[in-house]
Amino acid sequence: LRLVAVLRAILEGEKAAVLKRDRHLPLSFHRRQEELKFSLGLQRLQHRIREIQALQERGPQQRDGAGGEQRAADPGHPPPAAPQELPALLLEAVKELEAAKQQVLKRIQIWKRQQQLAGNGAAFEENLAPLQKRCEALAEVHLQLQQQVLAAGAELGAELLPRLLERLAEVLGSLVKR
Repeated sequence: LRLVAVLRAILEGEKAAVLKRDRHLPLSFHRRQEELKFSLGLQRLQHRIREIQALQERGPQQRDGAGGEQRAADPGHPPPAAPQELPALLLEAVKELEAAKQQVLKRIQIWKRQQQLAGNGAAFEENLAPLQKRCEALAEVHLQLQQQVLAAGAELGAELLPRLLERLAEVLGSLVKR
């Protein structure tokens, strides 16, 4: 992580130097940067879903059982937060899905604006394949996450489950509408 932080600082410095010299970066650089940011967020979201699946496969008895052995061995320590781990992971995954959705919606809005400007003679890239690919990837992750939320329904409780399902429905609804 330190290496990544050092490399990031170096790259930020180089970016600042290029901006200072050229005053702006080419549009292709911004588009590529946005694409990388989206794919990184999507990978992080897919990793979070795999964590949730692994946690659900262990089952609530095994998660509680491991904590129970520890409590019996050391009664002075508070119980671990393993039962709360699944709801926290699901909430974080839904939050990341909403952030990825915002990136896609922003890109769609940019595409729409470019299409409007094309009516006035501006250059316009009509290729919808990258946007379609993003939407399909997001819909796939949405489906996986919804399945995980439904599978964990009993552990989430009567209050959290409908809230998560409503947030997931809003993500899909806004993607479809736009």
